Amino acid sequence: MLASSEISQSTSRSGIKILALVAAIGLLYYGRVFFITVAIASMIAMLLDPLVALFMKLRLPRGLASFLVCSLALIFLYGVGVGIYTQSQAIIDDLPAYADRVNELVDNAATRVDKIREDFTRMLPKRFQDEPATRAASTARGRRQLASGTQVPIQDVRIHEEPTVFFSNLSTYLGSVYSVILMTSFVPFLVYFLLSWSDHLRTRFLYLFEGEDRDAAEHAWKGVGAMVRAYVVGNFMLGVLLSVASSILFAAVRLPYWMIVGPMSGFLSLVPYIGLPLAMLPPMIAALPAGREPTLYLFLAASVALLHLLALNLLYPKFVGARVHLNPLVVTVALMFWGILWGGIGLLLAIPLTAALKAVCDNVASMRPYGRLLGD
Repeated sequence: MLASSEISQSTSRSGIKILALVAAIGLLYYGRVFFITVAIASMIAMLLDPLVALFMKLRLPRGLASFLVCSLALIFLYGVGVGIYTQSQAIIDDLPAYADRVNELVDNAATRVDKIREDFTRMLPKRFQDEPATRAASTARGRRQLASGTQVPIQDVRIHEEPTVFFSNLSTYLGSVYSVILMTSFVPFLVYFLLSWSDHLRTRFLYLFEGEDRDAAEHAWKGVGAMVRAYVVGNFMLGVLLSVASSILFAAVRLPYWMIVGPMSGFLSLVPYIGLPLAMLPPMIAALPAGREPTLYLFLAASVALLHLLALNLLYPKFVGARVHLNPLVVTVALMFWGILWGGIGLLLAIPLTAALKAVCDNVASMRPYGRLLGD
């Protein structure tokens, strides 16, 4: 009787945990804009916190130090934005050249496809060769009937979508964009308050626990900050190295706009799993008006692939892998989970969020087995 009671209690606890997990996942999905904003602001605050501590060593109060650090960060972002805007204006001026080159490539591709189709048609028996001509004649006859006002069978009439569907989709899209812009505007304020109230938040957070649990919570708080900071700094350093190397290679072949294409390719290469094709896009697009020979595209593809493989196999384990201690299976599952839950931004936040979860598990005694499960 006692055993059956324990089994029922264990089953009910397991059911409650499963329901809580499902509810948490649903909350993360439907409130994704809010949680993404908080997660990004928290990561930025963790990254800037050492600078605040440095200013505080100069006898500045935390509020003033936080304001100075946030101001410097905004000035840095403004400088980057001005540089991107300047290069973008030059790209806009060259858009006609890009359009001509794209039209030329499309025409060449269409010509080759038509030639392949004609060669393939000649290989078919004669009765199959007559079908395309019959179909073309039927299409031309239908067009003449439409022009003359003759009634056309209902199956040949294309039904257009009602305009209300278009405006409904447009309204939904604009509503989602507005909510994203609204949440993004809160990021600077969140970062400032997280930095200026850091000590207060940590103290109030630790008051929620007692005894050994308080010590574990304090270690977890520090561990999450150190893990996320190490991940972001490691990726940033690796991105800078890839950007410099890419810019040098692109400048050597006189690629247009190499000063902006190099950093874009370098940092896009860090995107998990799809980094290589993303890193190839900027130089390939920039080479369109200038590159007439296929050797240029081969050089760009080979150089980007070589840098990506070098970073992935040699530099990434030293700069990032040694800091997060996540095994490859967990990384893959985390990318799938957060990618489905939050889309593209989830792919970028998957590893730091999972690393932060592992830091919590490593510092809480009852959750250490889960930390070992996530570890390398």
